[in-house]
Amino acid sequence: MARHPVRRALGLLTGLLVLFFVLALATSLISVRRGALGQLGGSTVAVIPLEGEIASSDDFVDTLKDVGDRASIRAVVVRINSPGGAVAPSQEMYASIRRLAEKKPVVASLGSVAASGGYYVASAADVIVASPGTLTGSIGVILELGNVSGLLEKLGVQATVVKAGQHKDIGSPFRSLTPEEQTLLQTMVDQVHTQFIDAVAAGRKMDAGRARSLADGRIFSGQQAKDLGLVDELGGLEDAVRIAASRAGIQGEPRIERISPRRAPWWWRYLVADRIPLGPVTAEVAEFLGNVAFAGGGGNPDTRPLWRLPVATRGFQW
Repeated sequence: MARHPVRRALGLLTGLLVLFFVLALATSLISVRRGALGQLGGSTVAVIPLEGEIASSDDFVDTLKDVGDRASIRAVVVRINSPGGAVAPSQEMYASIRRLAEKKPVVASLGSVAASGGYYVASAADVIVASPGTLTGSIGVILELGNVSGLLEKLGVQATVVKAGQHKDIGSPFRSLTPEEQTLLQTMVDQVHTQFIDAVAAGRKMDAGRARSLADGRIFSGQQAKDLGLVDELGGLEDAVRIAASRAGIQGEPRIERISPRRAPWWWRYLVADRIPLGPVTAEVAEFLGNVAFAGGGGNPDTRPLWRLPVATRGFQW
């Protein structure tokens, strides 16, 4: 009896995938043995994207550390399209860029939006490049709290809170803030705002007073940001790559390696990515296979729960 056509097709596909994987690894080993990677590495600029709301920094920080340790990469462009997000992850990303900038040039390329926490991260780079119409700035902090006590009263619903600690239920949606609590939260927000201002001033090598004058939450166009000293050059991603290559001393057209901050599973990195230095073709194959495995078994890291203040609706946002 003939084999089932679906099983036969699946067997053929599996065989082709295995063969392709083996050939890719063999090609990588041969290229490394011949020193091809070293020849290519001297002209490589890595482009690392930062997309969407900032909720977690783990993958981004790990990726920048890996890039910093790779001698084959001479410079880095961080391509930012983000409206901002949580404070602590933004601070961790900022610090990781500052550490990377001690090893090799880092250029921030601002896309459509790089505001608030997105600009906070960008300000750590050696150079910031933005399009004239980029939306950026928004240097400020916001803590949003809800109050549904009036609605509950209309519905005839009462909330009972049992607490230990006078301010443990600060920001509760079941009551209004007291004047003392308002002062406590405002003091905390002001302190975080000062941290933002100090980081921008340090990253941009700007007078703290000048940075504070721009830190009232306004958004700027890329052109306005350049005029105000928040951006160095006007241009797109290609211009950012050119500037990064020039600062790294790369002659001629640089090789561009796009690196996603999304991490492959630990077992993939142990067996392949961290064990075998891959050439330009097989690196793309490895990244593709790693991303497939990540999507199948690990889920999207952006879905991890965020740290929040007790009963606060959104927590600090930049």
